[in-house]
Amino acid sequence: MLRLLLTGIACALLLACASQPPATGPGQPPEAAAAPPPAPPPPPERAIPDDSVYPLLLAEFALRRGAFDVALEQYSAQAPLLRDPGVSAHTTHLAQYLAREQEALEAAQLWVELEPDNLEANNTLAILLIRQGRNVQALPHFALLARAGEEVNFPTVLNDFEQLSPAEQAELSQGVERLAREMPDNTQVLLTWAMIQAETRQFEASLATLQQVFALEPDQKQAALLEAKILMAQGSTQPFARLERMLAANPQDTQVRLQYARMLTATDLVAAQEQFEVLSNQAPRNGELLLSLALLNRETGDNAAAKNYLRQLLALEQHVDEAHYYLGRIAEEDGDQQAAIYEYKQVEEGREFVAANGRLGLIYISSGQLEEYGAHFDQLRREYPDRLEQLYGVEADLLARENEIAAALAVINEALQQMPDSTALRYARAMLAEEQGDLALLESDLRRIIAEEPDNATAMNALGYTLANRTRRYEEAYGLISQALALQPNEPAIMDSMGWVLYRMNRNEEALDYLARAYAAFPDPEVAAHLGEVLWVSGDTGKAMQVWQGALLKDPDNPVLVETLQRLEVTGLELPGLELRQDTGNDNAKD
Repeated sequence: MLRLLLTGIACALLLACASQPPATGPGQPPEAAAAPPPAPPPPPERAIPDDSVYPLLLAEFALRRGAFDVALEQYSAQAPLLRDPGVSAHTTHLAQYLAREQEALEAAQLWVELEPDNLEANNTLAILLIRQGRNVQALPHFALLARAGEEVNFPTVLNDFEQLSPAEQAELSQGVERLAREMPDNTQVLLTWAMIQAETRQFEASLATLQQVFALEPDQKQAALLEAKILMAQGSTQPFARLERMLAANPQDTQVRLQYARMLTATDLVAAQEQFEVLSNQAPRNGELLLSLALLNRETGDNAAAKNYLRQLLALEQHVDEAHYYLGRIAEEDGDQQAAIYEYKQVEEGREFVAANGRLGLIYISSGQLEEYGAHFDQLRREYPDRLEQLYGVEADLLARENEIAAALAVINEALQQMPDSTALRYARAMLAEEQGDLALLESDLRRIIAEEPDNATAMNALGYTLANRTRRYEEAYGLISQALALQPNEPAIMDSMGWVLYRMNRNEEALDYLARAYAAFPDPEVAAHLGEVLWVSGDTGKAMQVWQGALLKDPDNPVLVETLQRLEVTGLELPGLELRQDTGNDNAKD
């Protein structure tokens, strides 16, 4: 009797799983879920362990009451104990329904272990693995599906390819290459292999693989788009020939035309504009196309046409904030500050919110309307209290950029009274304090940040560099920068700081190594100033001049670079508006 009762419970539970949360793709919200799948056939009669009866009943009643989290908790615990494929499948589906990806992954792994040839199980597990960045592990499951004759979207295994480690990239590449040899008639596998070849800049090999794809499917869209990108990178005079033939044969293919238009923006803005106009004529109420046309016309200098498209967006009530923002930019460029102010004030909370209010603040500051400036940001903080920290930061930053350092400090001080635990605001005050030469305040703020966030490499580096640059506390500076570099070993700003403190400690050979690597990764004028100085005092004046001249061409007014050249009395460089004194030797005035 007990055996029959337990079998009946098992059937009821499996039926309940099928009739409650339906199977969905990973992360799919409940309201977008598909219709429930048909109930599975009754499982073979078998005993359920006594310890599992109550948890399964609890899961059943939880499902009936809509307490899906409780049901998932019970199923996740019971699935590895019961090792039943049906229970594992329903645990996977329920976890997906609730967007609980880790539970879904664990259940799917068990499902595949119990039914290694189940196509749905393998597909589900592959997708979940890819979503967690485990692309290499997903590939064999996709391969199983392809061998079974299923259509598989193989290019998804390349999601975030650049984020994979070099070893993972190599393993994934080798796996895809093997599949390409095994399945020479599978266009998705070949396309994926061509993508990897292109990603690793094996352009000729990629084009050859794409020819295999076109032999199987002449109008394969992804392949045609990849071919065009490769030909563009190679400087071909006709990179879009295949796309143009495809559009001539099928003018209504908006997907191809849109990608074609976007690629044209890199080579021919007028041609891109023509393609976007075709798309817009095909879909006159499409706000994305109208916004693209507005920006293209603005880029080509036709502000009248740009304004027309932006006003169409306003009439359609699409991309309203973007429309007001760019209308404000156009008005500002036309010298109509009042119109610009009006447009910027129409931008509500969204992607353009900070940019619009930043532009508005600059108008007020540049025209001397500091009272209006302060009142505007006061009003914004009242209207958007959840963006208090960001708004204080923007207000202070704009004042600092206009060299109103004291006013900027006053704003940050007011902000910190309301938000004393804000790391961003405290760091901003430290940087302003450095501008005013208040090293005590800078050190106090940065040390508080480091005490509260021991892994804050930015604060460590800022304090270390300042101590190295503005004091003789070199050993202390070296310790701070070393900690920062251990946390972020490839950060160019920290490598620059390490090079600079080593130079101050008269360890020039070591300094050059760090500064050269920093400059190679980030050719910034300040890094160039440091690298050039160490080269100069080390006797390699020719290389120093070369580094400085390159930096001057990019930013002739950089204050650190100009100060370095004046202090070292360098001559023979082109520096507009500045007379450099004659070189009197390699005196290093670094203290």
